[in-house]
Amino acid sequence: MKRFLQGFGAGGAVATLAGLIGLGGAEFRLPILKGLFRLDTLKAVILNKATSLIVVFFALLFRSYEIPFEQIWEYKSIIINLLLGSLAGAWIAAGFAMKIDEALLDRIIFFLLLFLAAVLLLEHWFLQDQQGALFDTLYLQIIAGILAGFGIGVVASMLGVAGGELLIPVIVLLYGVDVKLAGSLSLAISLPTMVVGFARYSRSQAFVVLQEERGLFAALAIGSVVGAAIGSAMLGIVSSNMLVLLLAFVLMISAYKIFHHQSNLPKKK
Repeated sequence: MKRFLQGFGAGGAVATLAGLIGLGGAEFRLPILKGLFRLDTLKAVILNKATSLIVVFFALLFRSYEIPFEQIWEYKSIIINLLLGSLAGAWIAAGFAMKIDEALLDRIIFFLLLFLAAVLLLEHWFLQDQQGALFDTLYLQIIAGILAGFGIGVVASMLGVAGGELLIPVIVLLYGVDVKLAGSLSLAISLPTMVVGFARYSRSQAFVVLQEERGLFAALAIGSVVGAAIGSAMLGIVSSNMLVLLLAFVLMISAYKIFHHQSNLPKKK
């Protein structure tokens, strides 16, 4: 029961932030799965991705009360543009992650978490006043979108995250979209991207973690649905600027925890 309540609380807290911003929340959930619940890195990534899928789906659904699906559909060209790259990046990176050892995977995740924190801070300081699309030429915009989507897909799959921390500033910068609408667009892009990466992970023996940890997964899932509902309801209340700074801080703390775990791994002779 204690483990279930911990999973419910962790899932709910993370999903509240995720539903508010338009993220999957996996970068915050990952150190919890590794630190509090003592899961190996690859198993934590897979359980994390499964939980993130639930968060992304319900956050997109609950946010539709503030940002309706009809409005999201008007920007379907942006979704398709970024998906062309992100689906390929997610598939390639997921296959690579299954072939490397835990220590190397920890190091990769450590640097990617720091990179995500830097992106959030750059968004706060430099992108919030961005007006209009970055490129006037449609051809350049499409190429940039595919390349950015590929990089985001790689990051999302390696970390088991939705990639919203990268998607949101990219959408704002490349296409000149409002940050709140960008959050919903990022969820619409993240959902199929994560499904592709998750399907690739299903070929790994570590996929049995969903069966082994079904109690924890159920707790995370239930808490995530509740949290996504709460976060989405707060969409029009909480300042985005304050959340960007908070999320960047949490990412750096998460990176430290990953680094601490990696430094405690047994040294290979």
